[in-house]
Amino acid sequence: MRYVIEASAAADRAVNVADLVSVHANDQPDGIAFVEVATGSSLTWAELDTQVGSLASGFASVGLVAGQRVAFALQNSTAFVLTYLAVARAGLVAVPMNTASATGEFVRMLADSGSRLVIADSTTATSLRSAVGGLQDALAGANDALRSRNPVPVLAVDQTRPLPGEHGFADLAAASARPVISPADRENLAVLLYTSGTSGRPRGAMLSHRALLANVRQVAAIEPPPTRRDDVVLGLLPLFHIYGLNAILGQVLSAGARLVLVDRFDAEGTLRTIVEHAVTNIPLTPPVVAAWAGLPAAEQSFAGVRIVVSGAAPLDPDLRGLFEHTSGVPVEQGYGLTEAAPVVTSTLTSGASASGQQPLPNGVGGPVPGVQIEARDASGAVLVDDPGQIWVRGANLFSGYWPDGQDGPDADGWWPTGDVGLVDGDGDLVLVDRLRELVLVNGFNVYPTEVEEVVAELPDVVEVAVVGVPDEFTGEAVVAFVVAADSEPADSAAPASEVLIDKVRSHCEQRLARYKRPRDITMVEGLPHSATGKVAKGRLRAQARRSALGLT
Repeated sequence: MRYVIEASAAADRAVNVADLVSVHANDQPDGIAFVEVATGSSLTWAELDTQVGSLASGFASVGLVAGQRVAFALQNSTAFVLTYLAVARAGLVAVPMNTASATGEFVRMLADSGSRLVIADSTTATSLRSAVGGLQDALAGANDALRSRNPVPVLAVDQTRPLPGEHGFADLAAASARPVISPADRENLAVLLYTSGTSGRPRGAMLSHRALLANVRQVAAIEPPPTRRDDVVLGLLPLFHIYGLNAILGQVLSAGARLVLVDRFDAEGTLRTIVEHAVTNIPLTPPVVAAWAGLPAAEQSFAGVRIVVSGAAPLDPDLRGLFEHTSGVPVEQGYGLTEAAPVVTSTLTSGASASGQQPLPNGVGGPVPGVQIEARDASGAVLVDDPGQIWVRGANLFSGYWPDGQDGPDADGWWPTGDVGLVDGDGDLVLVDRLRELVLVNGFNVYPTEVEEVVAELPDVVEVAVVGVPDEFTGEAVVAFVVAADSEPADSAAPASEVLIDKVRSHCEQRLARYKRPRDITMVEGLPHSATGKVAKGRLRAQARRSALGLT
């Protein structure tokens, strides 16, 4: 088909992600590339190409050189798109950060990545100023060698006035565009994305231009293609997440489609946006599906929509059915990971659907072209129709975790996902469970260990365990079980348990991003342990589910 050729040709010609902009600036200079709903502004492909060049020059003018990291915490906006593409064109490394991160989380990401510049907008400037200040204080007495390894980034701000020592984003973007030569190697690091992975603290997944462009080509090769040049794509999901960054923005850049940038979700308002901008392609997550399912306005709003794809978290089959009944549009699903840039499977490539059969519940389709999947048992044997750990191989895989590439694909190119599933006779993947304890809230990874460490900072807490439970709106929710010390709070008429629960909530609000905070906090006399002393979290999950159902 024509559009498969177009998308593949753009990605095939590209060595650097930003090359995709140049391709369309030549092929369709006056075509609209992006529309920003908040301001009503838009950019053509030619204008986008020019502004990306100017900002890349601006980065060079403040002394940044290829390979250095640029962090940014920006809402879905033209500024995000320009920053990401200019960083790529300048040969720098993009470090997109969740805008909901707490100050301490920003500090950890900035320090670990060694970012030289960090860009904020009006929603994140205060937190990032505190984070930069915290790094300055931490390194105040450090020697030159330590400071060179752990630079304090300079802050650039958009939508707000820069303070002394800061850059204005508009000033950087106004630099005279001049040729910026970046190393022409697809293996160069393009993006450092912090992901919770499966255990421990968040780690920076190293995604090369090769990985990002490979996944764009793999998805574009699906027949018929999910994104076409004549599509208008809804840019509702956060671009700082790999789903938004490459499965949405990357596909738009590859196909030369139009992206409508939405910086906040309002169920009724976003439906109006779909109609006003004649949106045809809607990537979303289960919480958005839940918000729209059953809304009377949805059916009319989706009249011109060609495709809806849900990702980032499992979609409840009943919720999917309700949404499809309301909207009249089938919902496709997929499975992906940050480390796979991100798409691994899609129901658009389902073997069951191709043979006229109904996919199994929890089925997430077959591997996209160019990706291989296997289910293996503990000894490494490949399983068919039996659960095992899912392994993935493809050019879209990451280069390991920052900074030294640890825990990346093996010598044969295979990488263990940490998820449990089975590959059925049609080659489709059916997810069973997560191998470890990772909790997915709105598609964002939450480490139970990280939340437990924060709660345990309170002197009144002697033990804590955190688990994930199903939530119809967010996919999963965080639940904390807390064992209190034997101290009765003075000067308080409230029960001790209520006082401590309030303390835990307040502490988590200060130390954790909203999606990481416990939805429920349960006081218990003690935690269940295995014979080896490990907390039996399976029993806690069962207890939390019974409680949610009103059975306890």
